[in-house]
Amino acid sequence: MIGRLSAGRGGEMGSDTTVPPKLESPEAGLLALELALLQTLFRCACAVISLEGGLRWFKFEARKITVLAGSVSTEQGALPVLIDRVVGIEDSSRYWSVWMTLEHLRIVHYGITRTMEALAAGIVLKGSASTAAVKPGPDVTAEVVDEYEQSCDRLLAKAEEITDLHTKVRYAHPWFGPLEAAGWHALSATHLGLHRVQIERIVEQIRAASPAERAAAIGN
Repeated sequence: MIGRLSAGRGGEMGSDTTVPPKLESPEAGLLALELALLQTLFRCACAVISLEGGLRWFKFEARKITVLAGSVSTEQGALPVLIDRVVGIEDSSRYWSVWMTLEHLRIVHYGITRTMEALAAGIVLKGSASTAAVKPGPDVTAEVVDEYEQSCDRLLAKAEEITDLHTKVRYAHPWFGPLEAAGWHALSATHLGLHRVQIERIVEQIRAASPAERAAAIGN
């Protein structure tokens, strides 16, 4: 059974398996000011980043995440770590393991790939995307590393395959509204960057814990 690591007052590390963290429910969203800032930054990114630039950014972030995932053991990668919230990530997502974060990225990548493919074909998708629908389960294994890398490769291949990402039809994101395929492509790199920071914080806290604290969290 896997426990969890958390940072106590003053930043000292500890292992705690008795009291689950109290987090907001999935799809609770972001603070209004934070969301407005993200929307502005995202619109700017969509306006100035070319397809080639977006591909390079995605590859850069994807490689960094692969390196981070390779820096932890199988047991450490499965360990949920309670971190301070990352700007742009919901409160409900700050108690994940490295493997859970990769699973979330895998789910999102396949969703964005299918969305870009449908929009490029002129298919009008019903409804809108849901942040709650892409949350990972707790029982993710190290096999997710290969699955994450495959999802990155598939998304990149689809983005390069589509002749024109500036599609006439759009599909709505819950935070950024209706997006053409180019917008979803830009979102993929932005999203990777946010969760790369999350994984960095998870790994930092694992490394900051003493061997006894890590062993207690993994063994409980």
